[in-house]
Amino acid sequence: MHPLPTVLAAAYGAVAGLLLPRPLYRLSVQPEEPWRGACPRGHRLPGSARGWLGAAWCRECAAGPAGSGAYGVRAPLAAAVTALVCAGLAAAVGARPELAVWALLAPPGLLLAAVDRAVHRLPDVLTLPMAGGTAALLGVGALLPGHAGSWPRALLGGVALGGAYFLLFVVSPGGMGFGDVKLALALGVALGWYGWGVLVAGACAGVLLGGCWAVVLMATRRAGRRSPMAYGPFMIVGAGAGLVLGGLGA
Repeated sequence: MHPLPTVLAAAYGAVAGLLLPRPLYRLSVQPEEPWRGACPRGHRLPGSARGWLGAAWCRECAAGPAGSGAYGVRAPLAAAVTALVCAGLAAAVGARPELAVWALLAPPGLLLAAVDRAVHRLPDVLTLPMAGGTAALLGVGALLPGHAGSWPRALLGGVALGGAYFLLFVVSPGGMGFGDVKLALALGVALGWYGWGVLVAGACAGVLLGGCWAVVLMATRRAGRRSPMAYGPFMIVGAGAGLVLGGLGA
């Protein structure tokens, strides 16, 4: 247990989590639709970064007859979940350089999981920068003292996991989206940092969790064998478990 990094990571996660509801609302659309630029009642979204940063709250709606301007996921819930994830990673990894990378990846990872759960979509605007950013940031971390991983192996891990998911996509395009392949690149880089055993464990955890959930859905008749299912959240949870395992064993 590493008290100071854990507390700092939790505080960072809470602040970062407060910013997630707005982009989650904007990105949760079907592929043929543009990103949302207005609240559910049609008022334009204010805020910096062209409306991407800001609270999921509309001042005009709050001043209207309904009296409530909040929309989408509640900010306290997003902050609590992000803080918990960042604290868990910090408790396992400690004050190593890669902890900063995992902390930066946690909010967009949770955002991707939530978007995929909502609309069965993993937007390129998140998956591709996440893959490139993970590789670049770990490259910087590899230059710092005290790290516990290998940057060349991390890059090979991204190629390996991305390639494995690409083969699955080619074999069964109806059972997996190409967004899963692009997400696998980033997750493979992160997991490969700690070793091939961690990569296999994290990838298998995602497959196992997704398979168990599919069985539950079919057993309760909430889905059939050909029903679409968001697989990204299970990939991300499995990768998070792998990073915790790698951090504890490093």
